[in-house]
Amino acid sequence: MKALVLAAGKGTRLGALTHHIPKPMLPVGGRPLLEHILELLRRHNITDIAINLHHKPEAILRHFGSGDVWGVHLRYSYEAALLGSAGTALRHLAWVYPDSFLLYYGDVYTDADLTELIECHRSSQAVATIAVNQVDDPTRCGIVEFDSDRRIRRFVEKPPADQVFSRWSNSGIYVLNPEVLHFVSDIPADFGKDVFPRLINSGLPVQAYPITGTLIDIGTPENFERAQQLFAAKAAPPPPVPFTRLGLTSTTA
Repeated sequence: MKALVLAAGKGTRLGALTHHIPKPMLPVGGRPLLEHILELLRRHNITDIAINLHHKPEAILRHFGSGDVWGVHLRYSYEAALLGSAGTALRHLAWVYPDSFLLYYGDVYTDADLTELIECHRSSQAVATIAVNQVDDPTRCGIVEFDSDRRIRRFVEKPPADQVFSRWSNSGIYVLNPEVLHFVSDIPADFGKDVFPRLINSGLPVQAYPITGTLIDIGTPENFERAQQLFAAKAAPPPPVPFTRLGLTSTTA
């Protein structure tokens, strides 16, 4: 399976942090987030990867080059004007066709099981599978409602507070069949705003895949700090084991 990583956004919500580098190059655990993403994809045997570029593209090109160091093959697509998530995917239709492909937002850190996500997509015979996670503030996300078979019945992008019907959010990771790109009309086009509601309203099967592990969208200062804290906690040494746990007792001279 091929993957398309979206890395073109300007990251305006992060203020000065992204003035000089693209958002996916922000350090998480001391390394660019995009390194974590490429390593996750490789661990799940996804090595043919396209990355779209717009803001400060040279930072990504210089750092990753062909991708050989990370065990992947990279191709790049520069956008002079942003095409939106679905518009970018449409540009890559000939590259992915006729197989399904993974689309991954370049500001997302996760340890999700992408292999299981792909297998769930194939077994469900859906045209699109959206990885979802629960959030505290659904008004800042695309939210979904799905039934006991995990088929998505509603998808609404950033609803007002009085219209929130779910805390399950679009995570920014999808498995898509290429035919969903027939539902892209005007450019720029976004999957959450434009394509997914059209698929659902047309009666086509769109599936939810709930993520149970870690998922952080670093696109806000608060979430970027959360990612730093997560890695700081991982790096911290374990607390000392009390003497009583070791079957010993402390003595004083």
